[in-house]
Amino acid sequence: MENSSNDPILILASRSPRRRYLLKQAGLSFSVIPSSIDETSVPVSPPETYVKVLSEAKADNVATKFPEKWVVGADTIVLKDSAILGKPGSKAEARTMLKQLSGQTHMVLTGYAICCKAKNRKFSETIKTEVLFKSLTDKEIEWYIHTKEPFDKAGAYAIQGLGTFLVKSINGSYTNVVGLPVCEVIEFFIKEGVLGLNVSNNINQQKIGNFVTF
Repeated sequence: MENSSNDPILILASRSPRRRYLLKQAGLSFSVIPSSIDETSVPVSPPETYVKVLSEAKADNVATKFPEKWVVGADTIVLKDSAILGKPGSKAEARTMLKQLSGQTHMVLTGYAICCKAKNRKFSETIKTEVLFKSLTDKEIEWYIHTKEPFDKAGAYAIQGLGTFLVKSINGSYTNVVGLPVCEVIEFFIKEGVLGLNVSNNINQQKIGNFVTF
């Protein structure tokens, strides 16, 4: 597939507005091309493995069409007592999830994968973050459900949105809970020489002198 030399060399293989926001906040220039894989075709495996394998499949799907580009794929799940909490489909499901998380610690796992076919480079891993919820009253739960924010979020909450009041503390990466471990992604690109001092490419959105501002 043909690409203009002016196109960003980074592609986000996700339609998630939260991941798009995180990369923009990091000062990166990128294109958004969601993967077209059938997620149900990915074999079920332990959660830590599953999110990594799924992120690899998403990145590979897009990278095959754009071999010269660096492609980032990701998948995030919320775990409570080994049970995966997906996106609630009703008020009742959201209410059940929020009560399950109230006053408890749960785990957020994000698998991410980065690859560039032309350079024969690929990397993937799973990052974990522990999240402790405050004890929620029934009124707080009902108010939050009324905002409608829970309905397109795994675990029925958004730490970067109104749901920030639900979270008492976290142990690990904040951006991982939002949907992408930005520290690890940037670290990889620096190690690969894609970002850094005097690096000349169109992944860098902002520059001050010879220094890249992330």
